[in-house]
Amino acid sequence: MKILVTGGAGFIGSHFTRQLLTGAYPAFADAEVTVLDALTYAGNLANLEPIADNPRYRFVHGNICDGALLTSLLPGHDAVVHFAAETHVDRSITGAQTFLTTNVIGTQTLLEGARIAGVGVFVHVSTDEVYGSIAEGSWAEDHPLEPNSPYSAAKAGSDLIARAYHRTYGLDVRITRCSNNYGPYQFPEKVIPLFVTNLIDGLTVPLYGDGLNVRDWLHVDDHCNGIALVLAGGRAGEVYNIGGGTELTNRELTERLLAACGKDWSSVTPVEDRMGHDRRYSVDISKIASELGYAPRVSFSSGLADVVQWYVDNRAWWEPLKKRGALH
Repeated sequence: MKILVTGGAGFIGSHFTRQLLTGAYPAFADAEVTVLDALTYAGNLANLEPIADNPRYRFVHGNICDGALLTSLLPGHDAVVHFAAETHVDRSITGAQTFLTTNVIGTQTLLEGARIAGVGVFVHVSTDEVYGSIAEGSWAEDHPLEPNSPYSAAKAGSDLIARAYHRTYGLDVRITRCSNNYGPYQFPEKVIPLFVTNLIDGLTVPLYGDGLNVRDWLHVDDHCNGIALVLAGGRAGEVYNIGGGTELTNRELTERLLAACGKDWSSVTPVEDRMGHDRRYSVDISKIASELGYAPRVSFSSGLADVVQWYVDNRAWWEPLKKRGALH
């Protein structure tokens, strides 16, 4: 089996690729994997170093908006797992156009290439942020899309384009929507690696608003396991929520990170709340659990401890990224 992984040099895509090529998913034990990545600021070939010498792996430097490249690359692939996207909400607020170009136009270009090439399965990796914000309860997959940021609106647009390619052309598209990911190799603009690396260096960390926004935390290994289950046994045209089952306010998360790094609240700087900041995310995972046997396996306490230690041990990976992006 030949699998194309877009965005495979990013945080989640690289984890999925490493797992694919090291036997974590028995259904794809012999898969040949092509990674397509534009290597923008969040793409990093260092994320793929552990499998760089694997004979079943190859890397292609390119953009999902490049139709000519896709025309030459996609034929012969049995499946596409589509991670490539602009994903940072704050960046989308100050520059929405890039998000629309990559997430909507890029996804449509990739879908069209997959349709022409006769790709068998297309897994489109999305986010719970497309649902908007929920005061109580949890979103099922049929909840209306009500995105509130340029990022989530662009992802909702890509979801709808993906759905249309199934309904109109019969392409076997399967959509996943995950909650907030964390884990090793996460680019240090995201909250957990940003806070951990700042605290390691004795810097303060910014806490938006009153800190009571709620997120469901999902370890990247659980997320990628869910994606593999959808790739192996999901139904065409269906959406599958993937969650971690640990809902925390940002203030509670901050408390845990402070404790893990041996710091106190003097290291926290309150900042003005983000524009359009969603109050609470919560996904219902009963569909993927009942259909495909998914369940999160990494407890948040152990997962967070491991992640903190990973950033302590891997300064050579994250320090150049923070200096380049002036993240603080």
